[in-house]
Amino acid sequence: MSEHAEATMQPLPFEPPSKTPELLNPVVLAYAGDAVFELLVRQHLIAGVQLKPNQLHRAATGIVSAKAQRRWLELWAPQLSEEEQDVVRRGRNTKSGQPPRNADPHDYRLATAMECLIGFLYYKGRVERIRELMSAVFKEWDEDRRKENGHG
Repeated sequence: MSEHAEATMQPLPFEPPSKTPELLNPVVLAYAGDAVFELLVRQHLIAGVQLKPNQLHRAATGIVSAKAQRRWLELWAPQLSEEEQDVVRRGRNTKSGQPPRNADPHDYRLATAMECLIGFLYYKGRVERIRELMSAVFKEWDEDRRKENGHG
C-alpha cells in the first residue's frame, strides 16, 4: 500500500445487525457476505496490476462466480473451525431462491454457503480470519493467472 493511501484510509463505518450473527437468517448473512467478498476482490484487483475497467470486471467475475466461490469454499474446507463448518452447513442448506440460469444449482448452494461464512465472520468482527481466507483465494487465483500466462 502506498504511503499516501495509508495516511488517508479510514475504516468503513460499521453498523451492527439487529441480531447476533448466530441468529441471523443464513440468506441475510450471505447477502452481507456477498458484498464484503465483492469489495475485497475489487480492492485486490485494483491494488494489483493496472487493468482497464472492462478487464477489472472480467477478472472479478472469474473470482466471484458461483463456480469460483464453490472452489474457494473447497480450498478453505480443511482449515475451517467447527463453528465455521456449522455456518457453512447452514448456508448450504438454506433456501436462497432460484440460482441464476448460468449457475449450476450445486455450485450456487455452495457459493451461498461461502458468502454466509464471510457475512458471519464480518459481523463477528473476525477481520483477520477473513484476511487469512481471502489471502488463500488470492494466492490461488494469482497462481492460476501466472500459469495461464505461461509463467508457472
